Formats: sequence, C-alpha cells, structure tokens
Amino acid sequence: MGTGNSAHQITPVILCGGSGTRLWPLSRQAFPKQFLVLSGNKTLFQQAVERLQSLKISPTTLNDTLIVTNEEHRFLVLDQLREMKNVKAQLLLEPMGRNTAPALTLAALQSIEAHQDPILVVTPSDQTVQDLIFFTKSLHDAIEAASEGSIVVLGIKPTKPDTGFGYIKKDKLEDEHHTFKVLNFTEKPDLATAEKYIKSGEYFWNGGMCVLRASVWLTAIQHFSPEIYEATLKSFNQKTNDELFIRPDENLFKLIPANSIDYAVIEKCPSSNFEIKMVELNAGWNDLGSWEAVWQVGEKDHDQNVTYGDTLLENTKNSLIYANHKLVSAVGIDNLVVIETADAIMIADRNQSHYVKMIVDKLHSQEREERVLHRKVYRPWGWYDTIDEGENFKVKRIQVNPGASLSLQKHTKRAEHWVVVKGIAEVICNDKKNTLQENESTFIPLGHTHRLSNPGKEILEIIEVQSGNYLGEDDIERFYDEYGRN
Repeated sequence: MGTGNSAHQITPVILCGGSGTRLWPLSRQAFPKQFLVLSGNKTLFQQAVERLQSLKISPTTLNDTLIVTNEEHRFLVLDQLREMKNVKAQLLLEPMGRNTAPALTLAALQSIEAHQDPILVVTPSDQTVQDLIFFTKSLHDAIEAASEGSIVVLGIKPTKPDTGFGYIKKDKLEDEHHTFKVLNFTEKPDLATAEKYIKSGEYFWNGGMCVLRASVWLTAIQHFSPEIYEATLKSFNQKTNDELFIRPDENLFKLIPANSIDYAVIEKCPSSNFEIKMVELNAGWNDLGSWEAVWQVGEKDHDQNVTYGDTLLENTKNSLIYANHKLVSAVGIDNLVVIETADAIMIADRNQSHYVKMIVDKLHSQEREERVLHRKVYRPWGWYDTIDEGENFKVKRIQVNPGASLSLQKHTKRAEHWVVVKGIAEVICNDKKNTLQENESTFIPLGHTHRLSNPGKEILEIIEVQSGNYLGEDDIERFYDEYGRN
C-alpha cells in the first residue's frame, strides 16, 4: 500500500471547460454540467475541488488549487468557490477553448512560476466518485510514482464494453507504488473490440485524470507537440494578473493549436522515453456523460426510478424524471428520461439518451438561444429570469447581489420600468441618482444612460418591464462595467 506520507509539494489542477451537450436541456453553453447538482447536494465542480482537498495530509504541502476555465464562466466558478470553506484557488482564464493540452500547459507554467516544480494532480471538473477513501489512496500511490518522474494515469475498471471511452492496456507486473506500466492506449474501440478488452481483464477506461511533475509535462509537451508548447508559452508570458484572475494574452492564445492531453502527449508515451504508469481507480467513478449515466448514479425508488424536484409517478419504472421548474407527472412509462426546464422539455429513451447531442446540433444550426442560455441567466452581479414576453414587451425578474452593480448603459430601442420587490435599489438615470425602497418604482426612458446598484447588505430584487420595438440582449451600449465586459 502507498504510504502517502512523503513530503511532497502538490498542486491540484481542475480542468473546468467543456459544454456537456449530452445533458441538454439542463446543461447549456453558458451553464454547463460541471456547475449543476446532478449527484448529492454539491455541484460536480465543487465535488472535484473538494476531492483533491483530501490530499491535505502532513507533511504534504497542498498548494492553492489551480482552476483552468474560460472567461465566460469565471463568475460561476467564483460563486461556487464562495460556498466552500477553506478552499484557496487561483483562476487561469482561457479567452476561448483550445482543449485540454494547452490548459494543462498553462497550469504547469503557472505552478512552476509560483512553486518551483510541484506534482500536479489533474482532474476534469465533471465527474463523480463515490468512494473518497479509495480515491485518495489511489492518488497517493500515483503521487509517489510521479515524484520519481513518471507520468501516471488513473485507470477505471470497466463495468461494461463501452465504446465511448478510451482504453488503457497495462502490464501484469505491479510495482511498489501499486502502479503498472502502460503498454498502449486505444481510442474508443468498436463494440466487438471493447468486449474482447473486457474479457482479457488487461484493459481499463481512461478517466482523464493524471498525476505528474509540472516539469515532466512541459518537457513532454515540448517533445511531442512543440507548436502547442511554444504558442502557449508566448501567450502565458504576456499574461495579465489581478487579484482573482490570471489571463494569458488573448491574441497570442488564438494561435495555439487545439488538442487534448491524451492525443498531444499521453498516448504517445508508451513507445517513447517518457515512463508512463497506471494506478487502478476502483472508487465508483462516473463521468456523467449522458442522462443514462445520471440515472445510474442516482438514488432509486422501489420501481428503479430516479427523480429530482416536484414529481408524481404512477405505474412508472426504470425512468429518470427531472423537474426543474414545474410539477412533472408520469403515468405508465418505462425506461424513459424526462427533463423539464423553464423553457425546454426533453424526452428520450434511456438507451438512446446519448443522442441528445444531435438535438443540440440542430439547435446550433437553427441559431436557437436554448442551446446557449437558460431562461434564468447568471451574471457577475446576480441573475435575471425572463418570466414573460410578447410583441413589444418583455418582463424580467432581476436579482442583484449585495454591493453589486450592473453596468452604466443605455438602450436605443427600448424603455424600462423598474419595481423594487425586495431590498434597496440605487438608480442612476442621466444625471439623477435616486434610492428606491420596496414597492417603489422608476421609469428609464429610451436613450437615457442608467445604472442599477444594490447598496445594501441584503439581496435586491426588482421586476423590470421592457417596452419597445426590439428587445434583444444586444441592444446595450456600456459606458462603464466593473466586470470588464464590452
């Protein structure tokens, strides 16, 4: 058994990209699956951060968590971190997605700049693990091997011949750290091959988690994918730093080739001088890659149904019913997935739930907003929910966090009426500043420069009625915005 007691310096790295299209309509581009509560009472992102905090065992030094996410999701990440106690994190913000190889390269460069050469424990942000004790033990074994220069991947024992995963073939010989030499990788085989792999007992799923020294990753990416290394280094060297965010240079970042950790480096290691090993992870792992997977990890009733929210079932079996906004009732159904949100309902055969991605592709081709946004949209200052709309009007419920402000802005095609229903509002309209209490209202004429702020310590909630011949979100001219939006 790995001791886990050596004095190592460890930096947790959470890769927080991805759009989770197979979990539409709950997961959307602006609010992807890692920020959802799909298992237990914490989001998948919070679970990922919390799991790596279990490595905080003396004499190990656990550095601040490095979270690589995109600019669009930075305030979602901060909001969810604020709900967690005793977690210190730094955010590396990508201006656009370039897959996981550049993301890990950024994290390695930053960790070396801050902490010499720590061991990086790298995990995606959108998975579940049921057995934390075994998970932590597996990571300690991996850390011991990584401290000696190996690249270590975590392999999950397959539960079925799944064609959606990459497979790792390991050697039979186990070393003192309970690691196995990796013989080769296979990307998403066909069903017959996957069945053969399962019978052999020598193959494991690649769960996308790895443990290695920062310097080892940089040497490997420079060797196997020098164009990614060079382009990422240039962007990182021109980064800007503020209290919360590290931003690589956007124009240079655009030039980085997109590639995954596996394709760029990991799968090339077995036939190279880079030693790559595997630790078995037998900890109830699931990547929640489909609604079928969500059903598998969910708590089931006596009819094998998994339900969330306000549901009523009669003669219903083997189904996943997710009520997000309304009462959802089901009668006489079997093996279905029913997902209800405020603006979309998705019904699928459980065995075909992975094809939800095809619906998302159609939404994309039709340029429909439901692919990107929920009806309730989260912003750095709070959220808004479009509760009604029709010809020439739109009604929004708006919540502003204590001390937060919307941008100083104006609209050229609409006027707005605001009614305070909770808290205190500070309103700027042209050169006038007013304070509104509950049940008080104001009018913002078309073309007037205005700003809504919450000067209080409690939540501010208003009802906004927009009127005009165009009510799109792009009818906004910002003059000042503390969140750096255009």
